[in-house]
Amino acid sequence: MSAGQHSAPAAGVRTRWRRWRRARPFTAGLLIALGGAEMLVTLRAPLGVLLHVGPQGLAAYLVPLVLVICGVLLITTPQQRVFYAVLSLVLGLVSWLTSNLGGFLIGMLLALVGGALAFAWTPVKRRAPRAGPAATPADTTPADTTPADTTSAETTLAGATPAGTAPGPREPVDGSAPTESLDALLSAEPGPARHTRAERG
Repeated sequence: MSAGQHSAPAAGVRTRWRRWRRARPFTAGLLIALGGAEMLVTLRAPLGVLLHVGPQGLAAYLVPLVLVICGVLLITTPQQRVFYAVLSLVLGLVSWLTSNLGGFLIGMLLALVGGALAFAWTPVKRRAPRAGPAATPADTTPADTTPADTTSAETTLAGATPAGTAPGPREPVDGSAPTESLDALLSAEPGPARHTRAERG
């Protein structure tokens, strides 16, 4: 098996991993989970900074545990990211009083930064496909127009009869009948009246 065949599956795995990671607030959830885990680790420290609240300091263990759960849920269900982000911010501040000063300040900072990133994260929008080049004025003629249709349209605009239409019957022209233009010319012409000319003739 060649090196190209080995690299192709690895590239496909990396591409799928990158798509999955970008579709959710992965970094924010990871920071929140690390902050909660760090607080849980500092609870076992020999320093007696832990503030015991309730039976056996239940809040000291409950706050970091909920932070870890929020970090995991942010990664698995990003649809509820706003709720988990706000909850992580509140618990990060509360951990200053309950869990060894917020895991000696490190876990609290990780939880606050992760909550802020989760609150500000938005899904990646897919880009719309780019439109093709704009049509030029010469390309505005419909594609289904045939040369014959174009010729008939041009002849119609020029005043000729379309090729597909037969010309109608023409009325015979009577040369003996006076036309309106001839009457208008004679009436406008100065001189004796028309009936006088008819009598002379």
